[in-house]
Amino acid sequence: MTRTSPHLLTLILLTALSVASLNMFLPSLANIAADFGVDYALVSFSVAGFLGATALVHLTAGPLADRYGRRPVILVAMTVFVFASAICSIADNIWIFLTFRTIQSAVAAGAALSLAIVRDTTSKEKSAGLIGYMSMVMALAPMLGPVLGGFLDAGFGWRSNFYLYTGCGVMLLAICWFDLGETRPKNTKAARSGAGNLLVLLKTSTFLAYAFCTAFSTGAFFIFLAGAPFVAAETFGVGTAKLGIYIGSITAGFMLGSFLAGKFAPRYHLTTMMIAGRVVACLGLGVGLIIFLAGVHSAWLFFGSTIFVGIGNGVTMPGSNTGAISARDGMAGSAAGLNAALNVGSGAVLTSLTGFALGIGNPPAVLLILMLGSSFAGLLAALWARRLDSGENDVLHVG
Repeated sequence: MTRTSPHLLTLILLTALSVASLNMFLPSLANIAADFGVDYALVSFSVAGFLGATALVHLTAGPLADRYGRRPVILVAMTVFVFASAICSIADNIWIFLTFRTIQSAVAAGAALSLAIVRDTTSKEKSAGLIGYMSMVMALAPMLGPVLGGFLDAGFGWRSNFYLYTGCGVMLLAICWFDLGETRPKNTKAARSGAGNLLVLLKTSTFLAYAFCTAFSTGAFFIFLAGAPFVAAETFGVGTAKLGIYIGSITAGFMLGSFLAGKFAPRYHLTTMMIAGRVVACLGLGVGLIIFLAGVHSAWLFFGSTIFVGIGNGVTMPGSNTGAISARDGMAGSAAGLNAALNVGSGAVLTSLTGFALGIGNPPAVLLILMLGSSFAGLLAALWARRLDSGENDVLHVG
């Protein structure tokens, strides 16, 4: 297979399908429980199990891609996803459904390795710009996925979501077969064991600095998702119609920040964009918290301050992701996988912490403090990365 760069749209689709596979069917959970005659809590494992398996997929797909190439790993992952989706669509009991729903997580390999493919074929700064534009487009998936899934469920039943997963998987598998050439650098040495690659990365300060910046930046978003619906309903009395708009505002902010990263990242050092994004997030949250503690309580103020997390993350994360997967030569796949797994793991911890902390009292202030703390930790990680990379020039000379 020749070394060819896939079209950017192919990489966007790989990432978007991974996201949509997590959330598109969420409106159907209650109907799935009723159809199988089981408790809702059992069906909800289709989300928790998928997330847990996703972390395992990230940890294994990356090293395999460094050893055998990006193309075969993605093709196998997509084949597994198509098969698992088809079985879910015809499952006649909850245990078959949950088993193959968990196996569907193979699709996550495409999202992680898309970043590695971008890095394989472009410079660091250009990679950050392309990842910014990718992020801007694929951010539509978590916004539109549940809406589409709800319409499918209402019109055709919950299984229609998995029919669509199967069909999309088949089409994307065909696209990858024809468009996705092997991009792993030719001079990559034979990889050590997968665990060996991961251990090397965990001992690499540069990787940890960039990965921690990504994890804590994303962590603020996970905290928001875990607590914003509760705060909106219990504190501000926001109805479900407005709630969707308020929660979607942070994604709109992320799209704006990703656009800015796509435009400016190729001109500046990765850490310059990372620090700028962290400062935006911290300032927005800090000002909102001060005003709220001063006695000005309103949903517009609360969500107006959290939108800066979306903007800041959009500016920061293309650079932090690029820096993480560039930390060690020949290990871009392993780094992309480990970086993604750390994201999932930190998100699980921070969402659990959020649920506990909201019971302390004054939920809006608590949520803003948690988000500010996570964003500030991301700023510290960005400054650490800056220090490690201090030998490089800040502004790059590009034509």
